[in-house]
Amino acid sequence: MNLAAHNARADFDVVSAWVPQGARVLDLGCGDGALLARLIRERNCRGYGVEIDSRAVLCAMQNGINVIQSNIEGGLAFFRNRSFDVVVLSQTLQATRHTEALIKDVLAIGKSAIVTIPNFAHWQVRWQLGVGGRMPVSKRMPYQWYDTPNVHFSSILDFDNFCGEKAITIERKIVLAGGREVKFLPNLRGETAVFQIRA
Repeated sequence: MNLAAHNARADFDVVSAWVPQGARVLDLGCGDGALLARLIRERNCRGYGVEIDSRAVLCAMQNGINVIQSNIEGGLAFFRNRSFDVVVLSQTLQATRHTEALIKDVLAIGKSAIVTIPNFAHWQVRWQLGVGGRMPVSKRMPYQWYDTPNVHFSSILDFDNFCGEKAITIERKIVLAGGREVKFLPNLRGETAVFQIRA
């Protein structure tokens, strides 16, 4: 996969800005390693990626990323508590089945976590489902209902509430649409949200 194509992702810009210089980073569901490569290049970070897809693992390795092929839901027991400054879940959480357990593990092995989620309450998603009567397909969510990797369809408010219920501190949050920050009606207008959280 082309690393340059990922540089256009606004959530990558936010993650890169929030990760401290020289941080030890774990990128869960790292795909081809584009985000981690950027963090290494721009923020002088050290770290690993974890990815289940063998083709993505090969791409990450070809891109010079230290990557472990593993199912992140199979447990992260091979990482010690607080062994990373930041754990990143970028567009990964919605494809996991045991979200609560994964977040608990992430906040144990990392001092903080940066989580990027798609907003399934975006007005276009609501329109396609409510008026069109079909599961939404878009540039951001290009999958049909039968081949999507997504198993949880949450909104920005859902993740806010989850953090509140589980006593997880949201240190920072930004909502994005079209590469720009959305402040007015973010749950309706935002396409993606980036959260920095800690236990």
